[in-house]
Amino acid sequence: MPIVPAISGIVETYPVKPTIQRPGHVESVEAQGDQSHHPPLPDHPHKAAHTAYQQQSEQGSQAKPVLLARDLMSSPVHTLTSDSTASEAWAEMMRRTVHHLPVTSVDGILVGIISDRDLLRQAPEVTATGQPSRAAQQKLAEIMTRRVVSAAPTTNVRDIARLMLDERIHAVPILDAHRRLAGILTTRDLLRGIANHGPLELWT
Repeated sequence: MPIVPAISGIVETYPVKPTIQRPGHVESVEAQGDQSHHPPLPDHPHKAAHTAYQQQSEQGSQAKPVLLARDLMSSPVHTLTSDSTASEAWAEMMRRTVHHLPVTSVDGILVGIISDRDLLRQAPEVTATGQPSRAAQQKLAEIMTRRVVSAAPTTNVRDIARLMLDERIHAVPILDAHRRLAGILTTRDLLRGIANHGPLELWT
């Protein structure tokens, strides 16, 4: 599934389904005459939340800009060159508390990506203490993933999320117009975006 950068100035909207009011539920609340246990419907916290949601639904016809990769990506990006070793990559991941590291050439061009899973699968000795093994001294050029799926800073995060599901990957490097690393978007970044922006704002 290709990632196509968003065209500047184009706003993509996703209509929100109208909220259907359930009369039976409303009538059962209004029928409660005991104000001490059941406050009037307009003051009920659930009613307030329902009203706020309905107001956002009524505004669904207004175009809202979707979140783009540049809004959620992590930047600056921590990278390693292809002549770095597996043990160096593992140490960097532990120090930075990350699971993926883009791999670049000496000129700073993206040439691959390495994950903690790659290291544990191909050089499990990287986690051992003491003298590094021969496997742990492998160059990243030998064990990195060379087929890297990338996106532009103006790519819709929803498209990137679909791509991650289709490709079963957890990180997408973000490249600028000069094919230089501008950031990286991971599943953690997407979850943080959902937590901070909310699903209504993220996907509408």
